[in-house]
Amino acid sequence: MDDTLLRLAETLLQRCREAKVMLATAESCTGGLIAATLTEIAGSSDVVERGYVTYSNDAKIYSLGVPAEIVAGHGAVSEPVARAMAEGCLRKSNADIAIACTGIAGPGGGTPTKPVGLVHIAVAGHGQETMHLRMTYGEIGRSAVRLATVEDALNLAGEMLAQMIASKD
Repeated sequence: MDDTLLRLAETLLQRCREAKVMLATAESCTGGLIAATLTEIAGSSDVVERGYVTYSNDAKIYSLGVPAEIVAGHGAVSEPVARAMAEGCLRKSNADIAIACTGIAGPGGGTPTKPVGLVHIAVAGHGQETMHLRMTYGEIGRSAVRLATVEDALNLAGEMLAQMIASKD
């Protein structure tokens, strides 16, 4: 596991622990790598509530409650689907923050409008506006796209946590 990602995960977990905030994940293109990175840290069970790997469209629809019409209308790799994944994960879990991602890690599967390396990350938090990040990593390789997604997802979750803490003050 990448040391930079582990330090980032450890920092996020500690901040969540101090704020008494639980996390959940809903992952497609990362296949559970965000949850794996978080749970690589000893003691993460007091912060990580659950993780979903919703690789197929059906899994997104049935496990997270993503409306089928959103998937059909925008495609699985889209901002509306990423937002719906995060919000569905938040609704179906006991977490305070839900991290979601959907994308095209490659090497195939890209199109001119949705190229390889396109990833949508969303983070939902109770009482907060869902955050979204659109990243185009390019054709840097499947593993590199997945690792970059984990880093950006953990950073976005940290932003959501900061926003939640600020709104309590």
